This record gives sequence, C-alpha cells and structure tokens, in this order.
Amino acid sequence: MDTVEDRLAALEAQVAALSERLTAAPPPPPAPEGTFWALDGLKQRLPPEGSGAVLYTGTVRVAGQHYDWQYGRTVDDLLAGDWEELPSILSALAHPVRLRLLREILGGRQSTSELAEIEELGTTGQLHHHLRQITAAGWLRSAGRGRYAVPAERVVPLLAILTAAGR
Repeated sequence: MDTVEDRLAALEAQVAALSERLTAAPPPPPAPEGTFWALDGLKQRLPPEGSGAVLYTGTVRVAGQHYDWQYGRTVDDLLAGDWEELPSILSALAHPVRLRLLREILGGRQSTSELAEIEELGTTGQLHHHLRQITAAGWLRSAGRGRYAVPAERVVPLLAILTAAGR
C-alpha cells in the first residue's frame, strides 16, 4: 500500500505534467496546400541563377472603390536602383497625422472641409501642411475643389507598407 507521501508525490507529478501540456504552445498547423500560390507562381517566372524577387499584390474595396494591383521587381534591380528619392517618400508616412489623413481619405472623407472637422488633425494650417507633404511624396493627388484621393496605383502599395510595418 502506498503511503500518503507517495500518493501526494504521484499526484503532484500528474498535475505538473498536465500543467506543462496546457501552457506549452501548440505546434503551428501545417500550411494548407496552395498557401503560397503567389510565391510559387513568382518562383516559376524567375531564372534559376537570379537572386530572387519581391512581389506584392492586392485586391481592395474601400469607400465604394475597387483596386486591383500587382507589382514585382527582381532583387538585383531593387539593389541596383536609385534609392535617393525613397527617404522623402517614406518619411511622408512617418507622421501619425499623415497616416490618419490617408486612412480618412481612403475611407471616403476626401474634402479639406470634412478633414478639418477631425480635431486630432490640428489647425487648418497644419492640415494643409500635412496634405502638401503627402501629396508631394505621391501618396495623394488633388482631385480638385479641395478634394484629395489616394492614387489608384498607390492604394495597394500603401497597404502593403502598413502590413509590413505592423508585422
């Protein structure tokens, strides 16, 4: 017959094993067939001796608009390209008010009067300053009469940058 100490030790071992199983992270499920269909298609188009490529694609519906976009570049082209203008294009996104403006404009608030109603965006002068910055960088275009739009060719790239930044 087991002693109380033996039974208690066995019970503690069972509780510890159960606790370990409950707190251990489950292994990630295997990727379903076809998960990397875009990547697989890209690989089929690349020469075997190349250094690879980057592809981004998307289909987006926002504020009653639909955008389909796909773009890819080889790594060799990207690394050999001119990076001089990239800091100003990217730095235009590096301000919370500018990101909020882009989100609001994508969401359908496209006039300066609608945007000026949002207190967090600052004064009218500050609002116009930020609109000029992101327009100069190509993330916005004037649609006339104090209205702005994110150019169709920039919608998916903008969302891809935000996706990459959030990972």
